[in-house]
Amino acid sequence: MSGWVEALARHAAAGTPAVLVTVLRAEGSSPREAGAKMVVVAEGQHGSVGGGHLELTALEIARDLLSGASPAAPLVREFPLGPSLGQCCGGAVTLLFELVAAPAWRVALFGAGHVGTALVRLLGELACRVDWIDERAEAFPAAPPGQVRCRVSEAPEAEVAGLPAGADVLVMTHSHALDQRIVEAALRRTDLRLVGLIGSRTKRARFLARLEHRGFPPDALARLTCPIGLPGVGGKAPAEIAIAVAAQLLLLQG
Repeated sequence: MSGWVEALARHAAAGTPAVLVTVLRAEGSSPREAGAKMVVVAEGQHGSVGGGHLELTALEIARDLLSGASPAAPLVREFPLGPSLGQCCGGAVTLLFELVAAPAWRVALFGAGHVGTALVRLLGELACRVDWIDERAEAFPAAPPGQVRCRVSEAPEAEVAGLPAGADVLVMTHSHALDQRIVEAALRRTDLRLVGLIGSRTKRARFLARLEHRGFPPDALARLTCPIGLPGVGGKAPAEIAIAVAAQLLLLQG
């Protein structure tokens, strides 16, 4: 895999905005050929479009995009290397600047079992960032999708506090007791978009009874979605459940 591809995937997984700079055209004597790429983030870069004044100017433009000082739409800039930049090459280079923003849609998926793994495959194709959380390091695949961050936690319920407002929370761990702790942590917050729990209507009734016994008010109980998944979509196989859940999330996205 090319270095710039790895860098872009890594920053996407971390939720870091980046600018992809591409040499569209290279005429005459120029430091890099058409197709050369550079990834720029606020505190560094990966790859090169030629070095010298050309690259310094490209970095300035890219960081203006990252800071919001320039419009976020793709930009095309032409640089005569001799007249405008004082480089001895004498050719001309056209650069394309593309802002690759961190996805605004955030999903926290608790549980790396069969359904969680199937769901991650689908979410990995969508414009969202996924925090995939489990107690077991061995449960995660060796190469998850680029925007999926695998997090091993001894206390997954504690991870809820660090989630951004508006995140979707999906709970499907290997333990009902752990499911309960995560759901309680999620329902104590009022700024999450979805608190979803895998299971049947019987499981929902049991969880609601326990939550009510623990003092959760009716408005908190009403925020629990269980079962999860768009009704009428899929069946009981992990892949089918994952499709139904992904469809429900997409419906929320509008």
